[in-house]
Amino acid sequence: MSTWTPQPAGLQEILQTIRDSTDTQGNVQRAITHKLNTFTRVPDYIAYLAYILTALPQEDDQIRTIAGYLLKNNARLLLNVSPDVAEYAKSAVLQAFVSSPPLIRNAAGHDIVAFLGALEPRNWPDCLQQLVNMLDSPDPALQEAAFSVFEKACEDFPRKMDIEINGTRPLDYMIPKFLMLSEHPMPKMRSHAVACLSYFVPINSQSLFAHIDAFIACLFKRASDEDPSVRRHVCQALVLLLAARPEKLMPEMSNVAEYMLYSTKDKNESVALEACEFWLTFAEDPDLAAFLHPLLGRVAPVLLDCMVYGEDDLLWLDGDTEDTNIPDKETDIKPRHYGGKTHGLDRDQGEPNGQERKRGAYGEETLDDEDEDDYDLDDDDFADEMSTEWNLRKCAAAALDVLAVRFGSELLNVLLGPLKNKLWSAEWLERESGILALGAMAEGCIDAIEPHLTTLVPYLISTLNDPKPLVRSIACWTLGRYASWCTQPISEQHKNSYFVPTMEGLLRMVLDDNKRVQEAGCSAFATLEEDAGPELVPYLEPVLRNLVFAFEKYQHKNTLILYDAVGTLADAVGRALQNPTYVEILMPPLTSRWSKLPDDDDDLIPLLECLASVTIAMGPAFAPYALPVFQRCVNIIHQSLLQYQAYQQNPDLDEPDKSFLVVSLDLLSGLAQGMGMHLEPLIGQTSPNLLQLLTVCLKHPQAPVRQSAYALVGDLAMGSFQLLRPHLPAIMAELIEQLDPEPKVEFISACNNAAWSVGEVALRYGRDEPEFQQWVNPLIALLHENAAVSIGRIGLMHPNVVAPHLPEFAQAWCLALYEIRDNEEKDSAFRGLCTLVQTNPAGIAKSLLWFCNAIIRWHQPSAELNSMFQQLLSGFKHHDEAGWAAQVASFPPVIQERLAARYGV
Repeated sequence: MSTWTPQPAGLQEILQTIRDSTDTQGNVQRAITHKLNTFTRVPDYIAYLAYILTALPQEDDQIRTIAGYLLKNNARLLLNVSPDVAEYAKSAVLQAFVSSPPLIRNAAGHDIVAFLGALEPRNWPDCLQQLVNMLDSPDPALQEAAFSVFEKACEDFPRKMDIEINGTRPLDYMIPKFLMLSEHPMPKMRSHAVACLSYFVPINSQSLFAHIDAFIACLFKRASDEDPSVRRHVCQALVLLLAARPEKLMPEMSNVAEYMLYSTKDKNESVALEACEFWLTFAEDPDLAAFLHPLLGRVAPVLLDCMVYGEDDLLWLDGDTEDTNIPDKETDIKPRHYGGKTHGLDRDQGEPNGQERKRGAYGEETLDDEDEDDYDLDDDDFADEMSTEWNLRKCAAAALDVLAVRFGSELLNVLLGPLKNKLWSAEWLERESGILALGAMAEGCIDAIEPHLTTLVPYLISTLNDPKPLVRSIACWTLGRYASWCTQPISEQHKNSYFVPTMEGLLRMVLDDNKRVQEAGCSAFATLEEDAGPELVPYLEPVLRNLVFAFEKYQHKNTLILYDAVGTLADAVGRALQNPTYVEILMPPLTSRWSKLPDDDDDLIPLLECLASVTIAMGPAFAPYALPVFQRCVNIIHQSLLQYQAYQQNPDLDEPDKSFLVVSLDLLSGLAQGMGMHLEPLIGQTSPNLLQLLTVCLKHPQAPVRQSAYALVGDLAMGSFQLLRPHLPAIMAELIEQLDPEPKVEFISACNNAAWSVGEVALRYGRDEPEFQQWVNPLIALLHENAAVSIGRIGLMHPNVVAPHLPEFAQAWCLALYEIRDNEEKDSAFRGLCTLVQTNPAGIAKSLLWFCNAIIRWHQPSAELNSMFQQLLSGFKHHDEAGWAAQVASFPPVIQERLAARYGV
């Protein structure tokens, strides 16, 4: 029993602050938030909050509820308080849960879940036991509240629930209890029971799978439950079983499929959404394709019908208004995450290690989340421009996307008739859903759809004139999905019939009077830019004038998307942008916005990101704007480093946003790439000194900052090496420290950039430069893809130092680079390897197969490199013709054939 009691003065201060927090004025709220944050340093703060929640019935319920909310948010403090305080807080929230009115009980329930999550159930077994006992309470409200706590705990941290305490597993008792309660007369109790059971499926809980047959029988029994919430959880459980243990459903798959088809058409959208998730999960598992294939003819048309906007969607969207002059609400603008600049090498095909990125029906990547505690079927990874939340329409589109990838032309054969009916329907909602479906199928069905695109693309372009904004916006999105076909340089006729009309149509949508259409048009045009690349150059002037006019027309949210479109355009057309006419069109609106934004405005981040691409493309033509841009970036870096230093000295401060620092480094990289040696005077005359700041950035605790700093080192090495050189001993020490051969996922990009920078620095040192030789040995020990390029480049400049090590890394080097796309970086690295082989021919003897494989994988080596290949291979052959013939005879046939055809060996 806890002996903790509150101090009256402390209690009054916290109470008054909570009362003041109900004031809606922004400045008051900020002051209150700051004060509440300072309370977290009071050792028994959570006991005060628990006391207000539990022991002050005379206080207004709103005040007590706010105390409960604060207690939930500060549950982690339980881990660092005295046992007396912890004991009081735990017993108080349980007391409030058992004997309080509904509002207070609800707050206490959230606190119990948060406490269990922080402490873990193994350290609070009394709570679990009391909650289980409450499930048998004669008070139906308490029964239901206890089960609600269980459901949230099972959803949030199922693994923490699936543990052993004092030799017994609570779940061994709880699972049968939940199965029994699935028969409860109260619908909410049945719903909680099915939900709790389902959350243990993804973690393969043995306590659940010991009762798997009873669980599946329970699901079939509850499948026809009159309560939609119960049916929704049944569908959810079947989805989770399909993902984790499909073999358990296979014997009953025909019945399960029938039920899910029926439920996908349920009038209750939450039920239909969970059922639709079943088909998405089914389609995503390649091992289940054979079971799904026979159902394709029935599933696909149902998904197509699910893609029509519902009445609730239309009310929420309010899609018909011409709202271009209505300012955005700040809540409409999602936070952007800026990751920083990457220097890497492109593989020849597919993704690294053969892993292809999954893409959703809206073209975005979806991530596999291994953390069961974040398991959430309502994942908005697919969220697109049409809504802010996951819904039936989007789930159906996502499922159709994956089905298209899985079954290709077979899916199109099934949907050709229904899709035509929708596309040419008199009902605009039907047409709109057909256009969405056409876009969703673009990736998987492209080969089958391609013969129809000569009809479909003009149809989509014509729908850009539709009076309904929602039709125009989805037509933009779908045109973006087929942009790669439209932009193919097949013929002049193809360009004039499809590429130019698509470009002109999307540019019109960029300037539409509806903000949703503007957004869709801008995003689709950015996709077109990426696919068209240099094909856009002849049209640059009208394109730029359109985009610049959009700056005058757009509200806040779409301006951020417009920055991205301008940056993508610069990346696509490259140095064509340095035409003085284009510079004069584009720079005034960008500099106008630049001058209006303070250094800590979040909108500065996408603008700087955009300018980084523009500076590279404009090159020396950017010179008139360079000094103020350079100086401001240096100032932002300086201020960001000072803020971070203050945060490190006082952790009670909020951690500064790294994005300003990262994007400023990246813009300086853009300037270095674009202006080359012309940047040297700015580096020399600007204060504080950039290179001193850069050395500090290389040691920054946050990987994205180091990543961008390493990129800047490499870019400066290319353009301003002499200014960089005095700082290189300190810089190289930091760079080498990043070259981890097996970095953690969050450090991979920083490692790659560090390796790339080392290679750029190596090329700029003189041949056999003694200063550089001290870094050779540690580099060789840290081989991975980008470091392999660096070692090749170091070998080019310092062959006598590196060549003795050739046997240690030759095979791994060839394996690391043979799949990389041909480019200048790879070329210089291979010239380095060839130089090493010339210096130490015996060093390649044990890796000759891998060396020859890497040589024949080249598509178009430079003349110099090709000559080196020829010289080395001919040298090997003439040195020992019989030995060479015997060795080549052991090579795979494709290597033998290409060596003979290309090099006559």
